[in-house]
Amino acid sequence: MTASFVAILGVIMQVAASGHLEAMYIGRLLCGIGVGFASMVNPLYVSENAPRAIRGGLTGLYQLFITMGIMLAFWINYGSLLHINGTAQYLVPLAMQALPAILLFIGMLLCNESPRWLAKQDRWEEARATLSSVRNLPSTHPYVEEEFQDIVRQLEFERQLVGGSSFLDLLKEMFLIAGNRKRALISIFLMVCQQMTGTNAINYYAPQIFENLGITGSSNGLFATGVYGIVKVVGCAFFLVFVADSLGRRRSLLWTSIAQGLTMMYIGLYVRIAPPQEGEPVIPAGYVALVCIFLFAAVFQFGWGPVCWIYVSEIPTIRLRSLNVSFAAATQWLFNFVVARAVPNMLATVGANGYGTYLIFSCFCLSMFFFVWFFVPETKGLSLEKMDELFGVTHTNNTKEHPDDTPSTPTEKSEEVRIEKTV
Repeated sequence: MTASFVAILGVIMQVAASGHLEAMYIGRLLCGIGVGFASMVNPLYVSENAPRAIRGGLTGLYQLFITMGIMLAFWINYGSLLHINGTAQYLVPLAMQALPAILLFIGMLLCNESPRWLAKQDRWEEARATLSSVRNLPSTHPYVEEEFQDIVRQLEFERQLVGGSSFLDLLKEMFLIAGNRKRALISIFLMVCQQMTGTNAINYYAPQIFENLGITGSSNGLFATGVYGIVKVVGCAFFLVFVADSLGRRRSLLWTSIAQGLTMMYIGLYVRIAPPQEGEPVIPAGYVALVCIFLFAAVFQFGWGPVCWIYVSEIPTIRLRSLNVSFAAATQWLFNFVVARAVPNMLATVGANGYGTYLIFSCFCLSMFFFVWFFVPETKGLSLEKMDELFGVTHTNNTKEHPDDTPSTPTEKSEEVRIEKTV
């Protein structure tokens, strides 16, 4: 809700700027703060509420709505160019930024805190009641009881490892414990890789890129950009419905790394060898390059788009989840900025017609295959509380045994067996 409010203030300042750059900059800054805050909280909130069987699909909805927003922005710009004159031509797109923030603000009024966050605050009864509510089951149901006991045991174990809950304590816990450090570094590098695929190079400079491939005219470029947005939405929706919780995170990242690298490589080679000539029709190889742009958009939504957000929000411990996602989101926006600043210069200077830009992104995409192969394990089907075992968090000498290892009652032991079987 706070993120929504800040973003709405930013939109108001931009619309009311009336040509004053200072007000426009402040408005953009506020919007950036709001969006950045939301990009950290939203996937975290969804992953902490989602059942593990469909956690990938539900968390990936975050990416779907990002792509829907991008698509709507493309078409709003296209419609404004064709049908609106004067200052309203840019004021309407600026004002439309407030719509998703308003919807988010209203939607969050209807939502509870996540049960895992409530447990972290020692509000156990509220946590149990909320878990029962989001699962739509009685609080005494075995499924709810198993999940609740998982949360209790995991949180207690994490507190035994370090104890304190200040920012410095959590930072130490994240980077001094090997398993937590591995998760943090994987999260950070996944977000670096996501931006270095070149996806936002196309998002931000699509009209210029389409012009380099032979699509001339502002309206034609914006129309092609709108189609590009539709492809992204359809690709992401297909992934979430049919693939997210069946193919798995690791395999999705592996094959899309190769596919993205090959599409970018073809575009770069086409621009280098047979670039479109002004006044000449687009040759067949040029149409293939245009298809590669759309293929890149679709393939990105099958891996590096939604999977990164799913992965970084599900692998941390309860205590470190918000901090881990914060670091990942900050990294994502930092390299988003780097790409946005670098690409115009790259298109102008890295080879004729910027062909080197596409080859650079191709190399990044292909190298990501090896990063995922060696460092990113599969997490499909694991509960959030079972990630410690996957990432090798072990006991220190001054901690008690993990309650999962020695359940105190036969009931806990039977629950543990059932959990392991489902995992």
